[in-house]
Amino acid sequence: MRLSVIQGQIQTTPADAIIVNLFEGVTAPGGATGAVDAALRLGKAEAHGAISQLIHLGDLTGRLNEVGVVYTYNQLPAPRVFIAGLGKREAFTLDRIRQASGSAVRKARDLGCKRVATIVHGSGIGGLDPQRAAQATVEGALMGSYQFSEHKSQADDRAIEELLVVEYDGSKLDAVKAGAQAGEAIARAVNAARSLINRAPNVLYPDAFAQAAREMAAQHGLQCVVLTEAEIATAGMGGVLAVSQGSQHPPRFVILEYVPEGQEGEMPPLVFIGKGVTFDTGGISIKPSDGMQAMKADMSGAAAVFGAMQAIADLKARRRVIGLLPLVENMPSGNAYRPGDVLTMMSGLKVEVVSTDAEGRLILADALHYAKRYRPRGVVDLATLTGACVVALGEGIAAGVFSNNDDWCAAVLRAADEQGERMWRLPLYSEYGDKIKSDVADIKNSGGRTGGVGTSAYFLYHFVQGEGEYPWVHVDMAGMTFSPENKGYLVKGAMGYGVRTLVALAQAE
Repeated sequence: MRLSVIQGQIQTTPADAIIVNLFEGVTAPGGATGAVDAALRLGKAEAHGAISQLIHLGDLTGRLNEVGVVYTYNQLPAPRVFIAGLGKREAFTLDRIRQASGSAVRKARDLGCKRVATIVHGSGIGGLDPQRAAQATVEGALMGSYQFSEHKSQADDRAIEELLVVEYDGSKLDAVKAGAQAGEAIARAVNAARSLINRAPNVLYPDAFAQAAREMAAQHGLQCVVLTEAEIATAGMGGVLAVSQGSQHPPRFVILEYVPEGQEGEMPPLVFIGKGVTFDTGGISIKPSDGMQAMKADMSGAAAVFGAMQAIADLKARRRVIGLLPLVENMPSGNAYRPGDVLTMMSGLKVEVVSTDAEGRLILADALHYAKRYRPRGVVDLATLTGACVVALGEGIAAGVFSNNDDWCAAVLRAADEQGERMWRLPLYSEYGDKIKSDVADIKNSGGRTGGVGTSAYFLYHFVQGEGEYPWVHVDMAGMTFSPENKGYLVKGAMGYGVRTLVALAQAE
């Protein structure tokens, strides 16, 4: 999709469709929507235009994600007008811009539109900063119109070829252009993460993921190092090696690094770590077969870090950022690791394996210890870690957050809130540590069913604390992998959760 920002009036813009908006409860549209409404009067004597008629008939309410359609019958250069519902004015946020824009642009795509023009939602009557509003408008448009068709023999040919962002006020034009450019970079990064998650596990295995990282890094100006199985063994990453040993696909450990121009020194970086289990059978502690196909998404944390690093490079963030991606496939075989095994982790800690299905924390543990060499300013790990978090917070509702540092946690939660990616902080009680004490090793990798989200977080904390401890946030995003429907900027399939929060963190520094 080509993106352009132009100055003009939306009602005079030639396109297959134009997009305006409406707050819930408004009976007399104003701004750009009012201008379009006035241009669509059926006759000079008519007091109301076509949009007002829909409002008065009750066919258009302005509810969030509602999209009204008006056909112009040659009264405008565009044959269709889409009216995107923004919801209640008092609840209006940047994320609601994303949702409204995504819903409207997807509707345009579904009706076969190729050239679509939209106003910047929220920068007029909505009263939001034009640059941020433009960014949210473009993010929503590109995320909402995303399609994954790599595995289809005949792809859906309905796709928007050009999106025009139309701004009437010339004094806002530079801000709108800057926001649109940022929105495009971030949305493309989210969609790149989505495509990785949606990809079949026989196509995306550890080395294939690592190769995708190499190619992305070369294209976007990142440094990329990929550790092979032999190098992982030399580094002493016992968790990564153990989880992968049942698979025919060897593990990889990817290090992506973004260094701002002119800041090649030893500036303390941010480090983002993503769990990268490209397929999780549960290993010998095998999962039920029902729904196991969704376990291709057990690398969603790694995909989020991948996407975030792409956008951070494109946006030329001022902070040095490192992404760590431990990549494995967890399979049962004669070579697989077993319940009862004792692993020596990179940190030197000995871990008793209680369940081979508690594998994500083992690869994250090695990555968390590896991060200490950077003396980071702050670390965030993202992982589809526990079903317990889904039980606690719900499917598609929020991720759970644990931290050893209140200030760093507050920064992460603030960034997530700004991006509409919900997170909820949970306690890192020391009693969770009691539940993972082992009789035969230092700790065990599972504390049982009760309190599973807390015991898993405390397991990870063992590899953060002590010498070289850094500010750390653990995000258990197990419930935030797939959307079951098209809604707002979400599309059925992978959500790409976490990318925007990480990018916002890098830009806030």
